[in-house]
Amino acid sequence: MSEVNTNEKTQQSGASLEPISKDKRIMGWGSNTMLWLGGCISIGTLAQGSAQLEAGLNLFQLFMAVTIGTVILVIGIALNDQFSYKTGAPYAVQLRSAFGTKGNIVPSLIRGVPAIVWYGYQTWLGGAAINNISIALFGFDNIWLWFIVFQIVQILLSIKGFQGAKWVGNIGGVVISIAMIYLLYLCITQYGDVVNENLMQKSGTWGMPFIAAVIAFFGNSTPVMLNAGDYSREMKDGMSSFKRGVSYFLAMVPATVLLGIIGAMASTATGLANPINAFAQMVDNKIVMIVTLGFIIFAQLTTNLASNVIPPAYAFMDAFKMKHRTAVILIGILAVCTCPWILTDDSSAAGLALFTKIYTAFFGPIFAILITDFFILHRRKFSEAALKDLYDPKGKHAGINWAAIIAMCVGVVIGLVNVDISFFTATIPTGLIFYFCMKYMKSAAPFRAGTTLDK
Repeated sequence: MSEVNTNEKTQQSGASLEPISKDKRIMGWGSNTMLWLGGCISIGTLAQGSAQLEAGLNLFQLFMAVTIGTVILVIGIALNDQFSYKTGAPYAVQLRSAFGTKGNIVPSLIRGVPAIVWYGYQTWLGGAAINNISIALFGFDNIWLWFIVFQIVQILLSIKGFQGAKWVGNIGGVVISIAMIYLLYLCITQYGDVVNENLMQKSGTWGMPFIAAVIAFFGNSTPVMLNAGDYSREMKDGMSSFKRGVSYFLAMVPATVLLGIIGAMASTATGLANPINAFAQMVDNKIVMIVTLGFIIFAQLTTNLASNVIPPAYAFMDAFKMKHRTAVILIGILAVCTCPWILTDDSSAAGLALFTKIYTAFFGPIFAILITDFFILHRRKFSEAALKDLYDPKGKHAGINWAAIIAMCVGVVIGLVNVDISFFTATIPTGLIFYFCMKYMKSAAPFRAGTTLDK
């Protein structure tokens, strides 16, 4: 595989699309768990918990919705991380197997859009938390200044590539775990009566609002299910699929459930959808408030570096042949252009939930195509020669595979018919359409080479 590898320094920085050989990988089991833990802890999940109050769910139904949605997500991650763990290639290259060396640009950029939106959203919340600390300590109020400062810090850390994400994730995972336990304690001890009356005692519903909540929490992190390979290719040798799956489960399920519940409790107690404002109102002690907001700042940092910078950076590097540094800076600028000061307004909570459901309608079909390609057409085997061909602009995977594009488009249309259940309605049909298009479409003949359809 030396012909497609770059120099050691580039590989170790995680700033290349080339395969990472197993002796150059930097993530152990513990580091991987902490990275995913830090990456899944976001104010967006707190906001999703808040949004479910209007849907009419009670606390137990919310707990079940978050748990089911997150477990489905973990299963998807454990399935889709296998290509990159075996080959060392990232998501952008994985897409080439099904979509072609040019066709992969479309799903790669589609993956980057929500990452950039959430990047801006969480950066604004991080800036707001810093501003609240500034007000408490110095009486200085300038959210725009702290927003810009926080964004500059994130860009500088992102330039370090995967090493920066690993370092922040390892520290942040421990710190934020302690913070979540404290925030739950705060909600229960100070607002237990209000939470019990307005959240625990209400009848709730197990109908469509509950199913929509499952989709919302599943969809909130669906993007990382697609590009799971961007992380698994950094994992050291000797980790079975089961061992990696346990890592994902321990990192994501307890933390996401806790965040969803805390978000609902905080909003019930204060009536505010914005979690930063809610916690600022809940905490009377200045020192405790500063520590709490500091934890929130760290949550934004870990999530952005792990989940919201790497995917669009690789997409831009692949589509526009950018250097990693240039891509990271551009993504930071685009995140600001999403106007996160509007997205974080209390009135935007329902809109964010709808946005999550809509992009899930796109990601379900892409996921189905990747799984069909790797598990059914390639039977989980990818030779060194086949991997090398993915990097050849004139190879068998050159150009656009219209079988994948057609399957994706049909799947998206199916999903958009009812965005509340889009993943469940679109995934299987997309996989079937892709398989039969691959089997019968004349233009797909080059892409059948080396698969179970090769004759």
